[in-house]
Amino acid sequence: MALRYLLPGQMHFMSNHGFDVLMISADGKELADVIANEQCPHVIVPMTRKITPVQDLKCLFQLIRIFRKEKPDIVHTHTPKAGLLGMLAAKIARVPVRIHTVAGLPLMAETGFKYQLLTFIEKLTYAAAKKVWPNSKSLMTYITTHRLCKASKLHMIAKGSSNGINIDRFNEAALDRNTIEEIKQQLHYRQEHTYLLCIGRLVKDKGIIELVHVYTQLQKHNTNLKLVLVGEYEAELDPLPATTLQEIESNPGISHIKWTNQVEYYMHLAQIFVFPSHREGFPNVLLQAGAMGLPIICSRITGNVDIVTHEETGLIFDKENETQMLEQLQHALTNPERTAQMAKRLQQDIRENFRRENIWQNMLATYKSLVN
Repeated sequence: MALRYLLPGQMHFMSNHGFDVLMISADGKELADVIANEQCPHVIVPMTRKITPVQDLKCLFQLIRIFRKEKPDIVHTHTPKAGLLGMLAAKIARVPVRIHTVAGLPLMAETGFKYQLLTFIEKLTYAAAKKVWPNSKSLMTYITTHRLCKASKLHMIAKGSSNGINIDRFNEAALDRNTIEEIKQQLHYRQEHTYLLCIGRLVKDKGIIELVHVYTQLQKHNTNLKLVLVGEYEAELDPLPATTLQEIESNPGISHIKWTNQVEYYMHLAQIFVFPSHREGFPNVLLQAGAMGLPIICSRITGNVDIVTHEETGLIFDKENETQMLEQLQHALTNPERTAQMAKRLQQDIRENFRRENIWQNMLATYKSLVN
């Protein structure tokens, strides 16, 4: 999923600009598309997202064998588990350039023993890496403040982001009219309704509990207000409570779209994008919504604050603060012209600074400087 949805086009670009690229990930339904789109060879290493010591050790040895056989100049990892195993294996195999991109820190949402364990894992990953690339300025600040990594290892590509954004895709002019009509039918779309949109995994960590609660309060006074949730449940890793699940499935004002690769169409039809996540690195979905000109209301966390400036390019509320979220939503709903102006400023900023081609060119230049 990371190769397909977080890094699309990046491997193909590097392959076309002087690098032989080998992709490594666990298996998944996206694999055929990844290979077809990137046109690079792929090796399956069955890494898991959870803490699975026996399986993790097997994957570590498999990665060591791959690196010793391929003798790469660079190993570049993404996601926490691939980062830990990939950086350790690359260090053991004496790969000269070892890069780990940090696109979020799970430890931010934890306390107690699990926080200590995740902190240790991050420090171990960074210790094995030669370079650590936080994908946002605020994430770099967090890493430095909490002394997770030597400052000399840290580097941020351009103004942030792991992959930038495809401006050609997230553009109203590129939308297919027939697809718009199909999605309108799916949502039972009506012109007089106002649609709040949230895209992401439906888990506690994404602020879904607070969002659903705030929406039900707003709904009492505005029956034309609808909430569209796009994303899948994760019952194993971070399940929602039964009361929230019941509200999502039974409330006629809430539409749940379990999966789609056409998020730009939902952004086109919505009036406000709400993103109450508890932790992020540099969320692509905010770049996407911003590029579509959709007004954004989001939580004050790392990553979000690197994209949205409060009352300039969007509205921000404190993490897990339902009162502030409610106030910002009420303000946006009663001041649509002002929120549209903020969205326009954000759209211009994203188109100028976060095109994926710009991110790739900066990354390519950094690769070459590290190899040479």
